[in-house]
Amino acid sequence: MTSDVLTFVDGPIGRIRLNRPKAIHALTTPMCVAVLDALEAWRGDDGVRAIIIDHAEGRGFCAGGDIRMLAESGAKDGAEAREFFHTEYRMNHRLFTYVKATVAFMDGITMGGGVGISQPCRYRVATENTKFAMPETGIGLFPDVGGGWYLSRLPGRIGQYLALTGHRLDGAETFALGLATHYLPADQVEEAKRRIAADPGAIVEALDTLSAEPGPAALLDKRAEIDRLFASDKLEDIYAALEADGGEFAAATLATLKTKSPQTMKVSLKLLKDGKGMASFADEMRQEYAVGARVVQRHDFLEGVRAVIVDRDNAPKWDPATPEGVSDHVIDQIFAPLPDAEAWTPHD
Repeated sequence: MTSDVLTFVDGPIGRIRLNRPKAIHALTTPMCVAVLDALEAWRGDDGVRAIIIDHAEGRGFCAGGDIRMLAESGAKDGAEAREFFHTEYRMNHRLFTYVKATVAFMDGITMGGGVGISQPCRYRVATENTKFAMPETGIGLFPDVGGGWYLSRLPGRIGQYLALTGHRLDGAETFALGLATHYLPADQVEEAKRRIAADPGAIVEALDTLSAEPGPAALLDKRAEIDRLFASDKLEDIYAALEADGGEFAAATLATLKTKSPQTMKVSLKLLKDGKGMASFADEMRQEYAVGARVVQRHDFLEGVRAVIVDRDNAPKWDPATPEGVSDHVIDQIFAPLPDAEAWTPHD
């Protein structure tokens, strides 16, 4: 048992509170195990009618996973990293397939693993504090925890734009794209929880009543440009389109992409292309696990974590350094299915 996540029953509500504030509630393997155990215990408990997922003190809902541990493991045999992914993805899948109503309050930073724990929920609440992103290409990783499923189902090519750039959405944009089902002022969040606990059968009514006008979703003003510039699933084509455009948005976007790992940008594009056609969320997680198990031991992830988290010089030296240097053969190797004995499964 870990104190980094609090699981308890509050009347008819199962409560899951992320409680690792110094790390902005970043997930560890024991935290994922605790969530899985709670969901399993409540699954057959008729007294628990709905689940609320939120965070304790601090400025974020969940900043992701324990990246430093993943890198340290990846530099060795990768076993601890694979264990984390295996457990986290089971948690993601359990939430995705959970029968009882689940409500996630994304009040603050919601990135990486935070996306993975919120997006499977039936109700997802954004506020003016929400900062929603999948920034993994900046550390040589890719948008996992179901990113290939969720981002590939966004309008047009916005998912590809978010996956490659790591752009942070605000609460209004998160709501406009359907990544949040409701937008509430942050000062109404506790009242929403109180109303849900008072009547778990009226969650929609409670959230609808407390909802507010989120204001303009600025990114959607760029929808036509994004669809045109990110139209291809080939990274070289996206670079070419951005270079040829001549506009301010294209120039800024190209500059952003040049700070990201070419290898994991290519991985991300394939992940979204494949993810859109996945028959089930379990299939998505099976592929992401195979990809993650390999990427976590490759140069770019270890280098990205060094540059961004360890040394903090923000000057990673990617290898290969250009899109052209990342061969189709390397991508095929990364995406190859694992042997059955090593593959991810949703259950023991």
